[in-house]
Amino acid sequence: MGTLWSVRYFAPASLSKADVGAIIDATLDRIIIEMSQWHADSVISGFNRAAQGSEVRLPSDFRTVLETALDVAQRSDGAFDPTLGRLVDLAGFGPASAATNATTDPSDALRTAGWRRLPYAGGRIVQPGGLALDFSGVAKGHAVDAVADDLAAAGVGHMLVEIGGELVGRGVRPDGQPWWVDLEAPPGKPIAPVRIALHGIAVATSGHYRRGLHTLDPRTGASVANGLRSVSVIHDKAAYADAWATALMVLGADAGMRLAEREGLAVRIVADDEALSPALCEMLE
Repeated sequence: MGTLWSVRYFAPASLSKADVGAIIDATLDRIIIEMSQWHADSVISGFNRAAQGSEVRLPSDFRTVLETALDVAQRSDGAFDPTLGRLVDLAGFGPASAATNATTDPSDALRTAGWRRLPYAGGRIVQPGGLALDFSGVAKGHAVDAVADDLAAAGVGHMLVEIGGELVGRGVRPDGQPWWVDLEAPPGKPIAPVRIALHGIAVATSGHYRRGLHTLDPRTGASVANGLRSVSVIHDKAAYADAWATALMVLGADAGMRLAEREGLAVRIVADDEALSPALCEMLE
């Protein structure tokens, strides 16, 4: 998860621009030290290195992200899985890629993954042996939620928060209009823009047009190549939108839309054609 962010807001006069920046930086620093695999002293890195049977008590943000990830994993029948850390490294997208590529058998990495292998109860997780968490499909969305929550706690009632393409809108713009945003579309794809009002809701988009085929199928360990160009999900929480977008990318156009309809998700799926879920169509009426 990167730390590049953009926030548009208006706040009480008592809260300076420097104050707002300090709140955002503190929020992101807190999340990074809990959930960044790129930091050797983070909570997640420590768990991934831990010996079998080791127990870790989770801080608040980590716990929220893990519970979100496990919920989506269960409801998507494993199309989203937060335990693919070793496979992510093997694919060249993780911090330990060079060493892992040289020493790890892909079948072994797949065998040690699996969200059902992770014992979690009472805010604690236990290392079952060889399991490596990876929150790249949910932590960025949670960071957007957390920044918005922390700014709201400081008195900022109106804001549009964006981190790496994930957005949440609270309140309204200074002119009284909602925070209007266009759903992100794959470059070169001639589709009509879809504009939504982010008024207390969030949106996340997953696509293969930025970093190539970087989404992994938890069922096979291979990169997903099912013809999808992008998936956008609108949800009350950016973390859920982030995780659901990844799950639907894995499932493909038909299975992904069936799941979106079953879960009542507001979704746009772009493959050869564009498809909108019933929940999104209802929002746009």
